[in-house]
Amino acid sequence: MARSMLPILVTGAAGFIGYHVARRLLERGEAVLGVDNLNDYYDVRLKKARLAQLKPFKKFQFQKLDLVNRKGTAALFARRKFRRVVHLAAQAGVRYSLVNPHAYTDGNVTGFLNVLEGCRRAKVEHLVYASSSSVYGGNTRMPFSVHDNVDHPVSLYAATKKANELMAHTYAHLYGIPCTGLRFFTVYGPWGRPDMALFLFTKALLAGKPIDVYNHGRMQRDFTYIDDIVEGVVRALDRPAAPDPVWSGETPNSATSSAPYRLYNIGNHQPVELMRFIEILEKALGKTAKKNFLPMQAGDVPATYADVQDLSNDVGFKPDTPLEEGIQHFVEWYRSYYKI
Repeated sequence: MARSMLPILVTGAAGFIGYHVARRLLERGEAVLGVDNLNDYYDVRLKKARLAQLKPFKKFQFQKLDLVNRKGTAALFARRKFRRVVHLAAQAGVRYSLVNPHAYTDGNVTGFLNVLEGCRRAKVEHLVYASSSSVYGGNTRMPFSVHDNVDHPVSLYAATKKANELMAHTYAHLYGIPCTGLRFFTVYGPWGRPDMALFLFTKALLAGKPIDVYNHGRMQRDFTYIDDIVEGVVRALDRPAAPDPVWSGETPNSATSSAPYRLYNIGNHQPVELMRFIEILEKALGKTAKKNFLPMQAGDVPATYADVQDLSNDVGFKPDTPLEEGIQHFVEWYRSYYKI
């Protein structure tokens, strides 16, 4: 089979971002093999419903697999040939990492190593993987730049994502595997995750229950609509990372390398205050929230704000979906999915 005909592997295909990326690739005619372990971190029925949306595509195949399973992951790469890999499978959530830390080292470190080994043996032409805005941790200089040092994570989740970037660089350096890491900023939209604020708030408002508002509402987030995330992922995937010809070990640029390695932020580059976010949601639902103001949670950061200049320069795109539009799409999906 010609290399251009080989499928793209999408890990975490039953997840929020994985589902949307797989769908976009299928819609443009790619063959996609999706893998997911369908764990019960949140409602498995939602994961299966996402997969059901992908089943009608003739070029879609699914395999249930936990990437922590070294033999199973090695067998997948030995049995199947992949042109490119989009690695979106991970144990998500900052707060859960305080409760179940081992799930993060298993899923995000061991699982990622197994994928890197598979890519090395299969000689894939590009690995694109999900990092996170949480790697910025203790940084307070805004907007967050991929050229800044990120050595002060404030949650284990963030530390595992930083570890992924370091591991990817090692494999890019040692084996010449083009690796691109994407730091996602607070992704939201239809088919979203039930543990995230928009989902939790919508559910509570419709049930007439109070919502928990952390840091007394003084949070700012760079909310990024799912379609913008997908556009960034696919454009990055189509542009395999290449060595930076001006990279120097004397003044190292953390976003590039002498190896085929790149890091990008994907964010809406417009931080929004949490209270404004709630206002927009109230308007979309036609309901007023009862607010339970609470202090900031451990592992959280007060603000996120993406500098997306590198993404714009290299792939010619930057997210720009207005929050009002994105929240409206989510609310319409939520009402339809839950028949409200």
